[in-house]
Amino acid sequence: MPVDLESRVRGHFTEHARLVEASRELAGPIARGVAAIVEALRTGGKVLACGNGGSAADAQHFAAELVNRFRVEREPLAALALTTDSSILTSVGNDYSYDLVFDKQIRALGRPGDVLVALSTSGNSGSIVEAIRRAAERGLRIVAVTGNRGGRLRELLSPDDVYICVPDAVTARIQEVHILVLHCLCDGIDTTLFGEQDQR
Repeated sequence: MPVDLESRVRGHFTEHARLVEASRELAGPIARGVAAIVEALRTGGKVLACGNGGSAADAQHFAAELVNRFRVEREPLAALALTTDSSILTSVGNDYSYDLVFDKQIRALGRPGDVLVALSTSGNSGSIVEAIRRAAERGLRIVAVTGNRGGRLRELLSPDDVYICVPDAVTARIQEVHILVLHCLCDGIDTTLFGEQDQR
């Protein structure tokens, strides 16, 4: 029997809309994430972002929005995705362990007052867990963007960290909402630092 592709597509839109509506509850944690990042940027700190697979792409997307622009013309903001240097990633993975590919970079680049934006749909990625451990040790504040009830990383966060957990267990749906979360962070950062301006 042939698959009804149109019905499947409509189903994806329905599930997406359901989860976006359910994720309105994240407004408070997202606002806290904005405040943490703005405080870091105002005091000379920077944002480090990391994730694996689709979350690596999201980390790069977020850093690009901060360094370049989101919706308003403004000065570049200090942000770096730890997912982009293939030589660092492969040398650390080869010589030590893939779990340490972000840990090593945080040791080299992270300073007290910086913020780590750590993305993991499951909350169980070994490299993200190690990144959070190292960031806490180095005095970075953590904004954890996750799903699936937070997984292992939830237990590593302090009361001063920010926990943004999409209320679902399906990776694709979580990733879709992660993009919205990151755009909300970008909008909040821009509005707080530069005021409400004409936006595109």
